[in-house]
Amino acid sequence: MAASKPVEPQSGSGLPRWQLALLVGTPIVLGVGAVYLWNRSRGKEKQGKRNGERKTPEGSASPVQGQHGATNPELENMSPLDRAQSAKNKGNKYFKAGKYEQAIQCYTEAISLCPKEQKGDLSTFYQNRAAAYEQQLKWTEVIQDCSQAVELNPCYVKALFRRAKALEKLGDKKECLEDVTAVCILEVFQNQQSMLLADKVLKQLGKEKAKEKYKNREPLMPSPQFIKSYFSSFTDDIISHSGYLKAKQYMEEENYDKIISECTKEIESGGRYTAEALLLRATFYLLIGNATAAQPDLDRVINMDDASVKLRANALIKRGSMYMQQQQPQLSTQDFNMAAEIDPRNADVYHHRGQLKILLDQVEEAVGDFDECIKLRPDSALAQAQKCFALYRQAYTGNNPAQVQKAMDGFEDVIRRFPKCAEGYALYAQALTDQQQFGKADEMYDKCIELEPDNATTYVHKGLLQLQWKQDLEMGLELISKAIEIDNKCDFAYETMGTIEVQRFVMLHCFPVFLFLISLTNTSLLHWYGLFRVLFPNVVEMAQVHCVGS
Repeated sequence: MAASKPVEPQSGSGLPRWQLALLVGTPIVLGVGAVYLWNRSRGKEKQGKRNGERKTPEGSASPVQGQHGATNPELENMSPLDRAQSAKNKGNKYFKAGKYEQAIQCYTEAISLCPKEQKGDLSTFYQNRAAAYEQQLKWTEVIQDCSQAVELNPCYVKALFRRAKALEKLGDKKECLEDVTAVCILEVFQNQQSMLLADKVLKQLGKEKAKEKYKNREPLMPSPQFIKSYFSSFTDDIISHSGYLKAKQYMEEENYDKIISECTKEIESGGRYTAEALLLRATFYLLIGNATAAQPDLDRVINMDDASVKLRANALIKRGSMYMQQQQPQLSTQDFNMAAEIDPRNADVYHHRGQLKILLDQVEEAVGDFDECIKLRPDSALAQAQKCFALYRQAYTGNNPAQVQKAMDGFEDVIRRFPKCAEGYALYAQALTDQQQFGKADEMYDKCIELEPDNATTYVHKGLLQLQWKQDLEMGLELISKAIEIDNKCDFAYETMGTIEVQRFVMLHCFPVFLFLISLTNTSLLHWYGLFRVLFPNVVEMAQVHCVGS
């Protein structure tokens, strides 16, 4: 999908980006202005409690036997802890009825009645009151009560996760990430909800770190390789097929820096190719990340009665992609649908709308769009490869091994029929990584590099594969550095560097949790030593001492 600046993939190997250093990763589309955001799930059997939101308070919603309707004399004969439990249970009933203020009063009573030495019960009461505050969107109170609960019970997952969510709401991303990383470790990375929050926050922090480090960079034209890859995602080349000779010359010479000024001259003179110039100038504004300047040009083309249908459809595709990058999926969908209405025989519309559907997790509709594109352009290698990826994802999330294998066979067929399509190898590599066929995935990335040696994103993906496959941080960072050497404008490489840096910082702070878990389990977490060998080679021996001594 064409993007406001064709977006680099957001992660590398096979699971969410935040786990890059944890030797797991998420399939992403390489280059061509497209991003596949796939939150991995192995199907409905992994949902339920592990994926359900932690909204409800703990404990029975009904008072324990013998306490319902207890008279004052009966209450007086109860122990302080039983009276506290009675207040908590009454609070749970209010909570489930949506009467959060009354629930808070009951939980407050339970906290005041509970003996201080009953730390487990007391932590539950604080956590339950935090749950009620959460429903009232009182994030500061949520954090305060969750902190009390965690102080009483340091491994209280519900309280840690609820505090993480509240910290995110208040914009404290680093503290949020520390909490949610601890939660993921405590849950041994089995709860998709906490993993998704960690992925989201780490992605934001990685981008912030990249922006901070390179905030003084002027908007620059991407590398020629990136621009060529972007334009290759459109089968209808509006410039090559037009009579706009000056622009065509600059494009053929890869003299991209002169495009915007040339287009401006044509527009200001009211020349014959004003519509083409507006669309091409908007495209290059998008390529340098200036969506604000691009949108008026796109709007003009879309509303020009004398512009060809092909030009208007192309402008709608690019504006729709821009809206999607700006997280406005409804506007994006409207533009793609309008493009399909005015130019139903345009293969590019279905190709790029298919990628939008993938982003919106509408896989069946995406496959339908790719099929339509292939019907119109059977030689579209990109659409063939991306259809395979969509089918693979559908089979994988549906936990259908037979269909997964069929999709993998489909990739083999694509690279056989289109041996010069780097995208086919890249997408196949990501599916292979997901299936933990790391060696073959590495071969596919090598094939990509052979076909497109100047494509920096491939080096980043290959570097991330080294982290997941061999826990080789040195090699991973070397490949990412190579990507920057090839293309010093590659945002994906800078953001990945920033993400790894943030992850190292957060995991260092979570190291005490790791040690505590080892002391409890002795051996069940020994496989996480690979993580710390990658991140903190100087502290692995300390972890081993704790493990052996426990």
